[in-house]
Amino acid sequence: MAPSLRDRLLGRTPAATSPTVPPPLNGDGPAKPPADPLEGLRSIPEVVQVVQDHTTVDKLKRELHTRLVERLDLSALEKIRDEGQLVQQIRAAVLEFLRAEQAPMSAAERDSVVEQIVWEVTGLGPLEPLMRDVTVSDILVNGPKSVYVERMGRLERTAVVFRDNAHLLTVIDRIVSNVGRRVDESSPMVDARLADGSRVNAIIPPLALDGPVLSIRRFGATIGPDKLVEYGAMTQEMLRFLAACVVSRLNIIISGGTGAGKTTMLNALSAFIPSHERIVTIEDAAELRLQQSHVVRLETRPPNTEGRGEVLARDLVKNALRMRPDRIIIGEVRSGEALDMLQAMNTGHEGSLTTIHANTPRDALARIETMVLFAGTALPVRAIREQIASALHLVVQVSRQSDGSRRVSSITEITSLEDQVVTAQEIFRFRRRGVDSSGRVQGDFEATGVRPLFSEMISTRGIELSPELFRVR
Repeated sequence: MAPSLRDRLLGRTPAATSPTVPPPLNGDGPAKPPADPLEGLRSIPEVVQVVQDHTTVDKLKRELHTRLVERLDLSALEKIRDEGQLVQQIRAAVLEFLRAEQAPMSAAERDSVVEQIVWEVTGLGPLEPLMRDVTVSDILVNGPKSVYVERMGRLERTAVVFRDNAHLLTVIDRIVSNVGRRVDESSPMVDARLADGSRVNAIIPPLALDGPVLSIRRFGATIGPDKLVEYGAMTQEMLRFLAACVVSRLNIIISGGTGAGKTTMLNALSAFIPSHERIVTIEDAAELRLQQSHVVRLETRPPNTEGRGEVLARDLVKNALRMRPDRIIIGEVRSGEALDMLQAMNTGHEGSLTTIHANTPRDALARIETMVLFAGTALPVRAIREQIASALHLVVQVSRQSDGSRRVSSITEITSLEDQVVTAQEIFRFRRRGVDSSGRVQGDFEATGVRPLFSEMISTRGIELSPELFRVR
């Protein structure tokens, strides 16, 4: 049975439910639900002493939050579907109480209490300030008293805390229930996404030995191609080359480790796809932000509580082929869908883009080979490598440096299959020279002097790449 609004606000488990109608203040039997959800707040003498005894905003927030939940007509609030209206009701209740009791609080403290209670009821509680901080890329909750964030590629501990494990579980439950999923002892791991697209992973006991753990990968602002040059992720020459490859419908894989900026790069390169093309995207959690108008977005689905209804990326790739796509973009290739992706690339669906977790271009090719085997087909290794060599044109390797910066460390062309080995040649690379006194990585982007074999393919699209682009400087 799903927890009621009252249980969620108080952090109770479903087993610890309480009556939906609050008891009357005089104790003379059941109270009638007031027509106005705020009517129960006309007088709450218990909180007056709370305000006098606890001068800190945090203590007042906790006590006031509990009293509000007990006195509000939650049955009426549950009927409010518009979150803005719900927030307005809660805010009005808090302000009315504070005015009526003349609580000794400054305007700033009062606004803080109102804001934090609204966060507790409708948002992510203590994590809301971090979610609103545009400099935060990851939020890592290792327990109620241990919250870290990543800013500019560096981890730092915050002062944010939850009251206890139950408080943290309440926030996790709110996140996953909003997307129709659940997390409990029988299903202690869950992936979800927030309304803004941020990716969420939660794992709870008994798998998490020290209490609930929550990880949020923020869905930041879209970074355009020119910004990547401005931030030092690549040079203007490298961007011009990649733009020509995308327009010319080459099949490109973006490879990198966790947090290296693969999705950011994929979003940036997608800006060069002509607006008239029909694009089908396939993702486990929707992160892509394509600017084109003719985009069809598909998302995988996990099994339900009965273990049914799962839809894999491989299923969606097969379905996408029936949707007359000009391009298929897979957010990340992870398993057997690699085979279907290669077959699509080899049967006329050019210009595909995807990402993969790998540390080098060579590792990316090896991982794709392994993933094809996950499809359960009995293809010989040579046949798999032939598929890879004929389908893929380019591997863009991105990496996160020791100072937290992200850079394109290599752009590598896939050339052919020789002696059962997929061959490749590097076109551009980042050569690291060391770090300066402030810890910043120093290095240079350079062309290798190799002109890609697919230059002729690009020329047939009416795009000429100057030999100067590939000259060693």
